[in-house]
Amino acid sequence: MPLQELPPDVLKMLAKYAASPRLVAHLTIVHDVAITLLEQIDASWPLLHYERESVLIGAATHDVGKTVYPDELIGPGSQHEEIGPQLLRESGFPENHARFAHTHGQWEREAAVQLEDILVAFADTIWKGKRNEALEQALALQIAEQCQQEVWEVYMKLDDIACELAKEAHERIIWQGKYQL
Repeated sequence: MPLQELPPDVLKMLAKYAASPRLVAHLTIVHDVAITLLEQIDASWPLLHYERESVLIGAATHDVGKTVYPDELIGPGSQHEEIGPQLLRESGFPENHARFAHTHGQWEREAAVQLEDILVAFADTIWKGKRNEALEQALALQIAEQCQQEVWEVYMKLDDIACELAKEAHERIIWQGKYQL
């Protein structure tokens, strides 16, 4: 399955921390889904303002903490969300990119969650076909407020986007599963 490659600076950082092939595959998938998501978001809401590059870097790096806590690649856990931002900062990533290693799993608990954080969390959820109503509602609300549209209209369009992104979930899961932990 053709996927967009991770940015060179991300690949270098993942090599520095000896990321497993499975983790690199996962980050590649979420980054690729984020690219498609943002294309669809831009087509649907061309006046929506967000930091595109931050979302893409966030999608490409959000689970870097799993290099330290590899058990969280196959099981539950949030320790990777605590160490991830530190690893990214130590690798020269600015705070506005490093934060996604924490917020992708903690977006509901963040006081100042931004649209970019929700977009990364959404890409990290929908890649496997999983739907999260609270996440989708939070995304719809942010888009509706910024674009001055009705929340229900935005939610309906987001539902279409989510359904489209979820169509290839099975193939993504199989592709990721081919890589060693």
